[in-house]
Amino acid sequence: MSFEAAVHTKATRLGSLSLTMCGHAGSGHPTTALSLGHLVTCLMYDAMRWVPENPGLNTSDRLVLSEGHAVPVVYAAFADLGAMIGKPGEQRPCTVEDTEHFRETDSPLDGHPNPREGFTFFDAATGSLGQGLSVAAGLGLAARRDDIDQRTYCIIGDGESREGQIWEAVDFIVDYGLTNVLPIFNCNGLGQAGSVSSQQSPERIAAKLEAAGITAVTIDGHDPNKIQKALQTFAGGPATPMAIVAKTVKGWGVPSMQGSGWHGKPAKGAKLDQALQELAAAGSTYTGSLGGTTLAIQPPSCTARPELKVLEPLSFKQAADRWDMRTMLQTGNLSTRKAYGLALRALGHTDALVWSLDADVQNSTFTEWFANDEELSSRFVECRIAEQNMVSVAAGLAAAGKTPFCSTFGKFITRAYDQIEMAMNSGANLKIVGSHSGISLAADGPSQMSLPDVAWFRSLGSVEGHDPGPGCWTLQPSDAWAAYRLTQLMAEHQGMCYMRVHRPDVEFLYNENTEFTLGGMETLVQGRDLLIATSGFMVHECNAALDGLDELGIDVSLVDCYSLPFDEERLLDLANENGGNILVVEDNYGGGLFSAVAEACAQAGDAFTVESLRVRRIPKSARSEASILAQCGLTHEDIVNRAAGMLGITPQQSPPMVAGK
Repeated sequence: MSFEAAVHTKATRLGSLSLTMCGHAGSGHPTTALSLGHLVTCLMYDAMRWVPENPGLNTSDRLVLSEGHAVPVVYAAFADLGAMIGKPGEQRPCTVEDTEHFRETDSPLDGHPNPREGFTFFDAATGSLGQGLSVAAGLGLAARRDDIDQRTYCIIGDGESREGQIWEAVDFIVDYGLTNVLPIFNCNGLGQAGSVSSQQSPERIAAKLEAAGITAVTIDGHDPNKIQKALQTFAGGPATPMAIVAKTVKGWGVPSMQGSGWHGKPAKGAKLDQALQELAAAGSTYTGSLGGTTLAIQPPSCTARPELKVLEPLSFKQAADRWDMRTMLQTGNLSTRKAYGLALRALGHTDALVWSLDADVQNSTFTEWFANDEELSSRFVECRIAEQNMVSVAAGLAAAGKTPFCSTFGKFITRAYDQIEMAMNSGANLKIVGSHSGISLAADGPSQMSLPDVAWFRSLGSVEGHDPGPGCWTLQPSDAWAAYRLTQLMAEHQGMCYMRVHRPDVEFLYNENTEFTLGGMETLVQGRDLLIATSGFMVHECNAALDGLDELGIDVSLVDCYSLPFDEERLLDLANENGGNILVVEDNYGGGLFSAVAEACAQAGDAFTVESLRVRRIPKSARSEASILAQCGLTHEDIVNRAAGMLGITPQQSPPMVAGK
């Protein structure tokens, strides 16, 4: 049997399994799978160097299925090959019977691919369209840095190529000359609701790629010889990045399921029988070709990535001494963003897995200290103004075993919320740092202020992650000591973390003896009348309110809740010691720390009074931190007045006499 006939025969087999598994599930996308039958066969049975017995081997060639809904065709290949599926300790060969349980709760064959659900052939969860090429770029960048001969393939739908992130990734691939990453555009001409725009035609996609600096090879996506030739060109090591633009038919081989109206609609009953008969007839056309070529999977070029040492971390003082920054510490005032920059540089020198990614603000986030260090610069990635691509590239780096830190203004991270959630679904060991958090940057105005971020990241922390702990820790250091240590804790933790750091320099509250933990909090003042819970920049304003509260005879406890989630039992014990009165102060929109405290109180069922001081208006520019705090009603005077009001005291009143005082 010739190579051409072998591919047609195998593609027919995979198409048949795709139709059947979607029919069993009553859902899925068999027509998209059929459009990819020949491409996937040429990849998985010929071009890719991988091990079906160990599909997650991180030196194998990688496949990123950006159009995740097409996954039945890959599952079909696994059943055909008997490749391994299952979570660690539970791996077994995939069988045709497994495809009959596609999309069931306890099946590793998820509706859209997810490596953490037992399908380690993939490195990232996909299904939210437009993100896969960025992940592939991260994998390719890691392979180059590790100096291993690994190729990464990424299948992209023509409809999803409308997403701007695809072109962010294209620019990134050209910027870094990633000739080991191959985008493959599946141009079947149909989306969910109908035909794709002419802007996503094969000709226009190819022209856009060429204009960006990528060599585009346009082929018939159902011609095995043309596919093989294009893949061999890529394997030969092109001088510049290349891509394949494949013209395909949605529902190939099954005329009754072609055209609009079949997206996400499996055939069942008599229609499924008809579809299988049509596909068998289409496949039989090619089985008579003769020749000696057969399909054979080749092993990866190497079996292990280089081992990288992790040394004892540097303390804050050690790092300051090493880079002549001791004077900076001696002032007693330092912004948390600068402490983060120093901590990241120190981590880079003691942990070779740590990478730094930034989005054109390295001189504001102070990741420039990492970038400009000759020993670290090869692990710094300038992603420019493309936050979505940055996060997904980091997910690819994490899949390659790296510990990536993504840094930009907290406000701009909101552009990548979907990418962050998909990275969490993948179990990516991703660290995100939002600088210039809250309202304290003042003069730049609300377009630069991160205000809904705490609520959003806190919601990710409300679910259990794939690894021990919440889906995401949200950290808000109030001073440089806290920021430095929490950066180290982020690196040590396996899983996603988000840390907010602010622009203004602030006084030190802590020292080298303070212990910080994920989920911890720090009691700065112990009182008995009122618990003030706060975090980040607002700890300092609450601290400034203590004298005014003391003048009113109000004895408060002040707690720095630098971590979400926090130790709820400990916080409620403190609240009970303060008469059940809690005032939460934060410089962001609602849904953040106040909501977390209120939920803890509600679940406890005890009698608590919980009030909130937070940003309740859309801010505008102000010349100083004091001005923006006044504008938003968050000054230390506002804190004193709200606390007094909670206890029935006005500034003009003396506190009521209590027996025994």
